[in-house]
Amino acid sequence: MDVNPVLVEVERSGFVESRHRGTAVGLAADGTVAVRAGDPDLPIFPRSANKPIQAVAMLRRGLDLPDDELLALAAGSHSGEDFHVEGVERILAGAGLDARDLRCPESWPLDPATERDLARRGGGASRLRMNCSGKHAAMLATCVASGWPTASYLDADHPLQRAVRETVEDLAGERVAAVGVDGCGAPLFAVSAAGVAQAFRALAVAAPGTFERRVADAMRAHPRWTSGTRREERGLMDAVPGLLVKCGAEGVDAFALADGRAGAVKIDDGAMRARTPVTVALLRALGVAEVEGLDAAALEELATVEVRGGNGTVGTIRPAAGAFAPPESA
Repeated sequence: MDVNPVLVEVERSGFVESRHRGTAVGLAADGTVAVRAGDPDLPIFPRSANKPIQAVAMLRRGLDLPDDELLALAAGSHSGEDFHVEGVERILAGAGLDARDLRCPESWPLDPATERDLARRGGGASRLRMNCSGKHAAMLATCVASGWPTASYLDADHPLQRAVRETVEDLAGERVAAVGVDGCGAPLFAVSAAGVAQAFRALAVAAPGTFERRVADAMRAHPRWTSGTRREERGLMDAVPGLLVKCGAEGVDAFALADGRAGAVKIDDGAMRARTPVTVALLRALGVAEVEGLDAAALEELATVEVRGGNGTVGTIRPAAGAFAPPESA
């Protein structure tokens, strides 16, 4: 395969000390490729960017949650804050289950402030605090609703996971290229970055009331439930009205705007610090400046990441100039 281009540069004191290569693709409102970098047709593991698609699969198989905040939690990677834990417990209780039924690993909260507070209170790692526990609770609730066994819900041949695979292929418009195991233990289905972008576009442009649109609307209305109080994904959705965005481990981002413009990013070396600057650059390449109500200042803050030296800022992590090209010149 050809080497993917440099998407992000890390500049310290006027010197570029690191570079991150990757692939990115941006779709126009009609679903055609508008901009690209690297080869977006090669398969990737979307990691947690799959979660909104998994949530659609669960709704299709009978998941019924009492409010949209819990649906956003089921489709997100939460920070382990107390309200997230309470939401996971509500999903489980609604299905007649509890934390003992979860099969995700134990974890400390992703949110540093919550982690410190939890430690001061004498708490520790738990399955409820794990960032995927909302998805796992919803998977268990779906199994109860469909009459499927709960103990084996993470097996790749379980009816729930077969339904997830079918939904991934349906929304991405392509066949799964590989099957793996995600960090939380759930099956993981590889599709191309272009396929991930198409799946997110399908959520954003679906008719109101459909399962796809319900997931998109829940996430956009409750971004702190899909990520956390202080996460970049929440910042992006607050800054760009109508934006749906979900990150994934190993440098993945996927997003869609309300009119169908969409995109996906995969950083080759898995650096999470690189994904948000690329996502902002891709949004700008797709014309996000024209979105009514855009908070341009907030978006600018997310466009770069500070590089620290001593007690000050000495550089930035920023998108590489000229990283994106129209499809005919790529």
